[in-house]
Amino acid sequence: MKPVRTLAEALGTGVLVLDGGLSNQLEAQGCDLSDALWSARLLADGPEQIEAAHAAYVRAGARVLITSSYQATFEGFARRGVDRDAAARLLARSVELARAAAAGVGEEVWVAGSVGPYGAMLADGSEYRGRYGLSVRELEAFHRPRIEALAAAEPDVLALETVPDVTEAEALLRAVEGCGVPVWLSYTVEGGRTRAGQDLAEAFAVAAGNDRVVAVGVNCCDPEEAGPAVELAVAVTGKPAVVYPNSGERWDAGARGWRGGVAFDPARAADWAAAGARLIGGCCRVGPATISALGPSTAAGGGAGGDGG
Repeated sequence: MKPVRTLAEALGTGVLVLDGGLSNQLEAQGCDLSDALWSARLLADGPEQIEAAHAAYVRAGARVLITSSYQATFEGFARRGVDRDAAARLLARSVELARAAAAGVGEEVWVAGSVGPYGAMLADGSEYRGRYGLSVRELEAFHRPRIEALAAAEPDVLALETVPDVTEAEALLRAVEGCGVPVWLSYTVEGGRTRAGQDLAEAFAVAAGNDRVVAVGVNCCDPEEAGPAVELAVAVTGKPAVVYPNSGERWDAGARGWRGGVAFDPARAADWAAAGARLIGGCCRVGPATISALGPSTAAGGGAGGDGG
């Protein structure tokens, strides 16, 4: 069902469970994601698969679904011969599919329109480095059309996610001005700093005092980074934290495979919630089985799990 409460209102009453990695669930469903558009290709070629992936997370207890628009951009679609009007419709479809997946649930489910970083469009891993050599103004100009298209589809929030550096965070916060939709800001981090090597406290500070930002935190990072980042985000901004790390495995680009062991422990969610996290889920390689374990953990640490009520 479409939520009665705003996301900000829900965060004031407890913890909401986010979904997990969309791409790994799509792969589990047999989808081929070996494409520069990644899961966004399925907006055109297999929308039913995206809806099914969202539905799997709803069944697992997720009450916030992040759309399949992370790597969906006008520029990326143009390279595939998709014109701007058609691309805008595909961006809107990403919101519609998440809404449809939540339609049969007798609880509130919020939809977060994913706004990935500039590097996601390049499909070369640069979202994990940042510092693209573009100015705040140039990055704002890149992001604004997609944000406007997503906002027009009326998601409950925009997820400004996997942001690698402060320059892009500043550009994104400028780009969402006037869009009419609240946002969360989530950095990808390593070693307690942004992926670009910047001080994390300074990075979080760009969102302090911005009433449009309902939560600040980290995603697409090692689970070991999550706890300290949550504490810092809350201390710097006074806002609820959002946290959804990866499984702990690392992508080997040369071998095109995942390496290392799984370090995501749902039991840690209680500590994240106690530190002020109110949006808790998973990113790459975190599937429905793990998300299903987050509800009880978050309830133990920070109030209501599952539906935030």
